[in-house]
Amino acid sequence: MSLAFLLPAGLAAFAALLLPLLLHLARRHEQTPTDFAALRWLRQNPKPRHRIRFDEWPLLLLRLLLLALLALWLARPVLSGLDDTRPWTVAVPGVEADAARATPDARTQLHWLAPGFPPLDEPMPIGTPAIGSLLRQLDAELPPGVALTVIVPATLQGADAERPALSRAVTWKIVEGAMPASSAKILPPPSLTVRHPVGDDSALRYLRAAARAWQPSGTATVQIATSDAPLPPPTQPLVWLVPGPAPASVTEWISTGGTALLARESTLDGIAMSSVPWRDAEGAPLVESATHGQGRVMRFTRSLRPGAMPALVDADFPHRLRALFDGPTAVPMRVLATDYAPARGGATYPVAPRDLQPWLALLIALLVLVERWMATRRTRSVAP
Repeated sequence: MSLAFLLPAGLAAFAALLLPLLLHLARRHEQTPTDFAALRWLRQNPKPRHRIRFDEWPLLLLRLLLLALLALWLARPVLSGLDDTRPWTVAVPGVEADAARATPDARTQLHWLAPGFPPLDEPMPIGTPAIGSLLRQLDAELPPGVALTVIVPATLQGADAERPALSRAVTWKIVEGAMPASSAKILPPPSLTVRHPVGDDSALRYLRAAARAWQPSGTATVQIATSDAPLPPPTQPLVWLVPGPAPASVTEWISTGGTALLARESTLDGIAMSSVPWRDAEGAPLVESATHGQGRVMRFTRSLRPGAMPALVDADFPHRLRALFDGPTAVPMRVLATDYAPARGGATYPVAPRDLQPWLALLIALLVLVERWMATRRTRSVAP
C-alpha cells in the first residue's frame, strides 16, 4: 500500500497553516490594568515578562487540521496496493447457479457474466450477453493476480467472431445447461419499384424472377412503370433502368433517404462510387455503391444481359440482389464452448489507484461544521 499525489504542487497550501497561528496570537484575551494605591511604591518600569500563550487551543488544532486536509485535497492523493485478490467465478446465463457455488475456496466471489457482473445471488440475467466483450472487460478490471474461473454451457450464444485473448490463465469449466437462442430478426422481402425506358423491357424478366424467388408463394412484388411515373416513398427501393443522366428528382429522392439501383447506362452527376458490395467469382465488381445525403445509390457495372453479365442466370442471383437492399447480414454468434475457450496472451492492464479526494471532501465538510459549531457556541469565551 502506497500513497501518491497526482498534483504535488498542491502541497504548497500547507503554508496556510501559519494563518490560524497568527490569528490566535494576535487576538488573545484583552487585559485591562487596574490601579491600586499600594502599587505607587513599586518601581515604575518593571521588566516585562513575555510568554507565548494560545487561547482555545482545541479550536486552533481543529483549524490547523482543516487546512492540512485542504492542502492534501488540492494535491489529489491516490492510494494503491489495496486491490482485492480474492478469486472470481463467473457463470454464463443458462447454467445452474449451484454449479458455480460448488467451489472449494470459500473466499471466491461469485458473479454472473452479464453487464455489470451482478452477484450470483441475484436472478439470472435476461437476454444474450456479449460473452467475448464481457470477458475482455472483466480481464481488464480485475487485478493481475486474481484467478478467474468461467462456467459455461456446452453451446454458447452471443460469441463474437474472434476467440478472446486474455492476460491471465482462465479455468474454463463446461457444465450442463443451455443458453436461450438469440432471436434473429427476419426482414420481409423488399418491394421493388422499377422505372424503365419506353419500349425497352428486356431486363425486367430477370428482376421479376428474382422478386418471385423472394416470396414463399412465388408472387412477385415488383411495381413496374416508365420513367414518367411518380417515384415511390424513400422507404421502398428503386431500380432505375433509364439510360443517361438521372433527373434531379431522383437525386433529391436519394438524398432524403432512398436506396436506388441504377443500370450501367444510367449516371448521377456529382456522385463518385466508393465501395463494391457485389463482385463476381473472379473478383471483378458487378455493383458499385456510394452514399448521398441520407440515402444510398448503387449502379451495375455491366449491362443487364446474360452475355455481358452471366450472374443474371445464376441460381444465387435473387439472393445477391436482395442482399443489396437488406444490408449486411448478422454475424453468427453460436459456437461450441470447447472452441471458444480464452487464449493466453492478451494485454495486461494496470489497476487504477483509489482516488481519495471524495473521502477527503466528505471529511473536510464534516470538520467545517464542527469548526463553525465550536466558533459560535454561546459558552465560548471571547477569543478568535
